[in-house]
Order: sequence, then C-alpha cells, then structure tokens
Amino acid sequence: MKSLVLLFILAASGAIGADIQVFFSPKGGCTDAVVANLNKATNSVLVQAYSFSSAPIAQAVVDAFKRGVKVTVILDKSQRTEKYSAADFLKNSGVPTYIDAKHAIAHNKIMVIDGHIVLTGSFNFTKAAEDNNAENLLVIDDSSLAGKYTTNWWVHEKHSELYLGRQAKQY
Repeated sequence: MKSLVLLFILAASGAIGADIQVFFSPKGGCTDAVVANLNKATNSVLVQAYSFSSAPIAQAVVDAFKRGVKVTVILDKSQRTEKYSAADFLKNSGVPTYIDAKHAIAHNKIMVIDGHIVLTGSFNFTKAAEDNNAENLLVIDDSSLAGKYTTNWWVHEKHSELYLGRQAKQY
C-alpha cells in the first residue's frame, strides 16, 4: 500500500518519466537489486536503515567505500545491541556510521546513490527480509526525488550520534 501511495505521489509530482523498478520478497531479488546499485555507485551513498544485517548488502556498502565512494550510514538505536547487526562491520571497515536515537523507532529504509537513485520501500536490509518476509523495494532514478530524500537524510544526520561500537559506552 505504501508503495502505491509513493507511486501516486511520484505521478502527481511530475516524476512520471522517472525510471522506476520494483522488487518483491520473499526471494524476489531485492538484495540483488540493492547490491547491484551499490556496485554502480561512483560518488556518494547515503543509507538510513532500521534493521541492517544482510552480509551481501553490508559488503557492497564497504566495497563502495573502499572504491572511494563517500558513504555514510544512519541506523536505528536497536542496532547498537541487536545480535545480528552490520553496525560493527561497517564501523570497523571505516564507514562513518551513526545512530539515530531521537525517535522511538528510526524506521526509514532508504539509500540515496550518486544523488539521483533512491532505494526505498518496506524492505529491511536483512536476510529475513529477502528470504522470508513479504516486502517491497522501489529503485527510482530521479534527481528531484533523490534531493528530497537527501534533505531528509541530513535532518536525521544532524541529531544522530557517531556509532562507537557495541562495547563502547554511548552518550
């Protein structure tokens, strides 16, 4: 339902010509679509994630960072203590990783790649989301929409705190 609302908003905003791809899970290629788009990143990747434990997606984020792409990740506060979280892997790989603890739940699941590609939907960046859950992922190539997501990303980054690691005391 949320995806249909987003498509309606896109149509109403004049983004009808935007290149839009849709993926569904379980086993509908969401993870592959995220990884493929990360592998094509050349300039920047902004991530907001509620739950992030997918090894292939985390590795693609780190690979982009190692290629010189400017990557920054904001995670929900639950990722500080979640048993399976990519937070430490990202941090230990040098990827700037932040925690958004201002909200009851930082429930966004988005990536903005190179200022024009938006990945969004209900799809959490987890193995369970790919293999077991009924989820959706939209991949939208539209600079105007990406600008709106980027602006919102920066709002959250301003009140987020640097992730220091699972064992570090957070203030």
